[in-house]
Order: sequence, then structure tokens, then C-alpha cells
Amino acid sequence: MFEKIRIIFSIPELRQKILLTLSLLAVYRIGWAIPLPIVDVSKMTQFWASQGEGVAALVNQVSIFSGTQIEQITIFGLGIMPYISASIIFQLLATVYEPLEKLQKEGESGRKKINEYTRYATIVICLIQSYFYVLYITQSGENLSEAVLDSNKQLPAIWVLTAVMTMTAGTAFLMWLGEQIDEYGIGNGISLLIMAGILANLPEAVRILGAKIFKDGGVALGGDGAGQVGVERLLVLAALFVAVVVGVIYVTKGQRRIPTQSAKHVRGRKVYGGNRQYLPLKVNQAGVMPIIFASSLLLFPMVFFQFLYGLAPSEGMIRDFFHVCIEIFNRQTYTYILLYVGLIFFFCYFWTAVTFNPKDMADNLKNYGTFIPGYRPGRRTAEYLEKVMIRITYVGAAFLALIAIIPSIISSTILGNFDGSLIVAGFFGGTSLLIVVSVIIDLVDKIDSHLIMRNYKGLLDKTGSSS
Repeated sequence: MFEKIRIIFSIPELRQKILLTLSLLAVYRIGWAIPLPIVDVSKMTQFWASQGEGVAALVNQVSIFSGTQIEQITIFGLGIMPYISASIIFQLLATVYEPLEKLQKEGESGRKKINEYTRYATIVICLIQSYFYVLYITQSGENLSEAVLDSNKQLPAIWVLTAVMTMTAGTAFLMWLGEQIDEYGIGNGISLLIMAGILANLPEAVRILGAKIFKDGGVALGGDGAGQVGVERLLVLAALFVAVVVGVIYVTKGQRRIPTQSAKHVRGRKVYGGNRQYLPLKVNQAGVMPIIFASSLLLFPMVFFQFLYGLAPSEGMIRDFFHVCIEIFNRQTYTYILLYVGLIFFFCYFWTAVTFNPKDMADNLKNYGTFIPGYRPGRRTAEYLEKVMIRITYVGAAFLALIAIIPSIISSTILGNFDGSLIVAGFFGGTSLLIVVSVIIDLVDKIDSHLIMRNYKGLLDKTGSSS
């Protein structure tokens, strides 16, 4: 392993890319911890602690996907989520809006134009989101620094504008940072920023877990009523972690290879083509998007019903009704889990239908003189590809559903639902681990491509010597 690392850093171009990527991630981490001057950090922590469980769960979920700590209003307070939202919007629009669909088919020039539109849309989304976010946390003035408040204990409009513009500029800077990593660094810039934000919570998860393992200077040998984590539970957590990581790698790399045959062409005395190849279809075609959509959709009802519960009379059927609705959308209930799994399956098929077009793929095979043995080019090939994708999407959806509910299961059964148990459980399964492993796999593949170009073995090969 040390020999492979030495080889990686002995290649000047690859060494420069890695060091540049690490430097840009360090810049991101510095801004990640710089709060805006309008807030009092200690008051903000108390403010979010006083919010309901639904709001806390929503904030935690958004923080994972945006690569920031949204509970602290920092210069990168919105993270990269507005850019991701804009990208998703344009990807969906390209399937129904003909001018965007034409741009998508123009190749590199069309892609650059769509990226330009995405940047503009990101700025608009940032302005809207940052305004409402600042409005939400400053509604009472209790979370703000005394130095910025006026005589009426209100935040002046100039400071609101400053906060909105700073957070918008912060997201725009992160967007630029991700593009610099894409062009001059190694790996996918946006994905690396999200992974860095997730891993930033690892020390806190270790601290919480350590506090539950060690008690009164000794090690707890079993769980108690307070949710104390014993050594035997720690061993189960370690085994689950290994199993989940192996499963994520297996399914993420999993493909359904469809055999294809290219037509033979006779030119003079030479015969070209006739090669037998494979068309790889990913088992997890939708990636992590179904979990993002499903979790976001289920978190908003809890926030909504908690808001109505606070407005309802102190006693009566209406308040009891809202309390029942809140319990239905509690992350630990069977109702929530069933709804979660159902939505993940739905969004898996929905996102696959958006991103995978069997008709276009069949037409491309036909234009290149390639066919699938046993199926005529054109409509029959498209129908076969669609049937195969429906089957393997079912497997990918089942895998995503299992990964998504693992934190809830670990939190309720092994960890005992203590404060912060979901943060700990997130590193033993769930969306966080799925994103981290997927980004690392992509990063290793990109490093391998640089090594193989220079006649070195890949990182996962047994030897690191040149071939």
C-alpha cells in the first residue's frame, strides 16, 4: 500500500491534482466554520435545540446533502444544495422541454450552455432560500448578536441584505470551487464537497458513541435503561459497518451486461467489425436521488403538523389529531418506514425513466451497426432494454430501501434511541455512508485511470509495480 502511495505522488501531474484538490477542500472547511457577524453561535445552538423533532430531522437531512452545517448561519450556510437543486430542475426540464433536449444532444457545446443556465438558476435559488432562511432565524431577534440590533431589538434591513448576499456569494464560491476541482483537480468536485461535509460530523459521532461506551471511567459491558452502549453492541455495530460497506460497493459497481454484436463490413479483402462486446447497465441507475426525494417529502409533513399542533387549542380533538399525525411521520414508526420504502421504489423507477431512454440507446446501437443477438434493431431492442432495466431497477430500489432504513433500525434496536443516536447510526448505514463510499469508489477509479495511462497497476491490484 505504501508503495502505491509513493507511486501516486511520484507522478508530477497526479501529485499536483491531488494537492490542489486537498487545498481547495481545506478552503471549503475554513469557510464552513465562519459564522456571519449577525448571529450569536451559542444562541443559535439553543434555538435549534428548542425546535421540534421534525425540524431537527429536516435540518440534519438537508445538512447531509448540502455539505454544510445549516444549524449555524455561516458564510457557506446554504452549502451546495441550491446548485444541486438547479441541476435536478434542468435535468428534468430537458426531458419535457424541447429546446433543452436539443441542447443536451449537441454534445460539449450544449452541455456548457446548460451549465451556464444552471449557474444563473443557482443564484436565483440562493437569493430566495437565503432570504427566507435569514427571516426564519431572525424572527424573534434572540439568536442575533447584540451589536447588530437596533434600538427596537430588530435586525436592520442593511444587515438582512448583507447576510443574504454573503450566503449567496458563499454558495456561488462553492460552485466555482467544485468546478475548479473538476477541471484541475481529481474526482467530482461537488461530490467531494458533500463528502467532506459528511465526514466533518464523524468526530462528533465518535464522541457521542464514546460517551455511551465508557461510563464512570470504565467500559459498560451491557446496555442499560438509558441506552448505554456495551462492548457486545459495539461489536455488532462494527460487523454491520463492514457488511454495509461491502454491500454498497457490490451494488454500486454491479452491472447487468447485455451481449452485443457489431455487424461485419467487407472493404476490399479485409473484414471489419463482427466483434462481440457488452452493453453495461448499472443496477443502481438512480444513485442516491430516490433517497433524497423520499426523505425530503416525508420530513415536510412532520414539520407542517408540528406547526399546526403548536397553533391548536391546548385541549381537544384537533390537538389530538395533529399529535397522531406527528406520530405517524415519526422516523421510528412502522408507518414511516413503509412510506419511506414505498417512496424510494417509486422515485427509483421515476428517476431511471428520466435518465435512461431505451429508444435513444436502441437508435444509437442501430446507427453504429451494433445489435443485440436475438432482437431486431429498433423497437424490439428498445422494448428488451426497457424490460431489463425494469427488472434490475427493482433490485437497486430494494438495496436503496435497505440502506435508507438501517439508521432507524440501528438507532431503535442497538443504540437505544439516545440523544444523537441517529448521527451515530448514519455512519453505519444510510445515505451518508452510501454517498461517502460512492464518492471514494469514483475517486479511486479516476486515480486508477491516471496510473494505467502510465503503465502502472491500479490501486486495487495486488502489485503496484509497472507492467
